[in-house]
Amino acid sequence: MAQTTEATGSAPEPGRNRGDLGRRAALRRRQLGLTRAEVAARAAASPGYLRYVEESSATPGIGFLLRLAGALETTVAELTGGTADLPAGVGRAAAHPEVVALGPEECRARLSTHGVGRVAVTVDDAPAVFPVNYTVAGELIVYRTAPRAGPAAAAGHEVALEVDHLDDAFSQGWSVLVVGPAHAVTDAAEARRLADLAPTGPWAGDGREQWIAIRPRRITGRRIVVGGAPAPTAAP
Repeated sequence: MAQTTEATGSAPEPGRNRGDLGRRAALRRRQLGLTRAEVAARAAASPGYLRYVEESSATPGIGFLLRLAGALETTVAELTGGTADLPAGVGRAAAHPEVVALGPEECRARLSTHGVGRVAVTVDDAPAVFPVNYTVAGELIVYRTAPRAGPAAAAGHEVALEVDHLDDAFSQGWSVLVVGPAHAVTDAAEARRLADLAPTGPWAGDGREQWIAIRPRRITGRRIVVGGAPAPTAAP
């Protein structure tokens, strides 16, 4: 059987059985805006071996993992999923953080095209917050839910949706808050258009075909900046 090493970077049919480590490494590399060649140079490995790690179920040694974590400005625990069940933001606060307000255009840029946000609604006369897979559709922000699920309670009311991104490695990040009226999408053609536009389905599974649309009336945001750290990036 062909062997893959850090030195040669050769791999039989990469990408067939992609592992969790590879997905996390590739995502972090894209967040930093780095190429495979750049990360490989930082980690003292060949681009071919990094490709194998990203696209296959590789089990590299601790030495390479430490170098890869350093190259990706994160930790081995983050790369291997050791913090997957912990809330974001468990790292220590930086020594001299600065809070910077985001302008409307930068807020929209960080909302990007889609992601996961939290919508705040009132259910049974009590406040509630639900995570939703949202999509930016022109001037609207839309998400799918079940007709009687909590997020559907947004229809007909002024609601708030928050999207954020945290970088535990540098104790920095950003958040954007959208406030505006929400309505249920009842037109079948519009619902099909939104379904075609959405890059992904709801993570919670099937049975969520009711589209809720929020028309932003106010978009505000802020980010925590740490001197010497790379600027936080929008969620992919």
